[in-house]
Amino acid sequence: MHLDRLVTILELIAMAGRGLTAVEVQKATGLPRPTCYRLLQTLAENRLIDDPERSSRYVIGERLIGIALLGQSDIDVRRVCAPVLREAALNLEDSVFLARLRSSDVEIIHVETPSNSTRGFIHPGFGVRPMHACSCSKAIAAFAKESFQENILSGMFNVYTPHTKTMRAQLETEFAAIVQQGYAECHEEIDIGVSSVAAPVLVGKIGTTFSVGAVGPVRRFTKQYRKRLGEDLIAISAKLGAAIQLCAVSQDRIAEMPGPTEPQQKAKQLPNHH
Repeated sequence: MHLDRLVTILELIAMAGRGLTAVEVQKATGLPRPTCYRLLQTLAENRLIDDPERSSRYVIGERLIGIALLGQSDIDVRRVCAPVLREAALNLEDSVFLARLRSSDVEIIHVETPSNSTRGFIHPGFGVRPMHACSCSKAIAAFAKESFQENILSGMFNVYTPHTKTMRAQLETEFAAIVQQGYAECHEEIDIGVSSVAAPVLVGKIGTTFSVGAVGPVRRFTKQYRKRLGEDLIAISAKLGAAIQLCAVSQDRIAEMPGPTEPQQKAKQLPNHH
């Protein structure tokens, strides 16, 4: 019963399309006033609702929005990101990929290759990438919380090539450089002859849980080219972040949602005070 009431209030606030006062919530739900105020306080303390303008009007909180964004399936994310990645692969003439944080691992979930390229390209493959050696992993790790970074830095590092960084100090220095320049590099750290660059993808205020990168042969991925590519990927990451945020509730899911419940209908009928 307690959870049902919390969900009812969340649905009400979400459907209102504007901030609701405690009085409006209480009247729309029909809950006893002390109960309603106590539930609102619980939701606010857990950042599931918020009063951003300090006007005693509640809206859905950033934590709840973050939960919805993190819960998006790979299918939904790939669907909204594919057009941006496809355009990037066409313009850059290199394979472009999207990676996603999975608990303590980073995994490549989508790849677009240059369909009309007159030069050779490299497919990065799919699956988990090492946190200390791949550009897509380092782009996420560098912007993560200190506790997350500590788990990486205190672990054991596999050596893939003579260029793989295995010293804690090396990685700490590199993470700092990534934050400063906005993108990460992997220059023959996993495979000889292969280089990649990746930029973090910021989605709303939930932090960096995605990254976008490009991969190619070292003969083409010179230092100057990697710098230019990093700047391009930063711009591409902004488009991807917006696309992922907009797919928090995809259109096909909206069509499948049931009609508003009685409290939600009441919310729509509430007067819009300015």
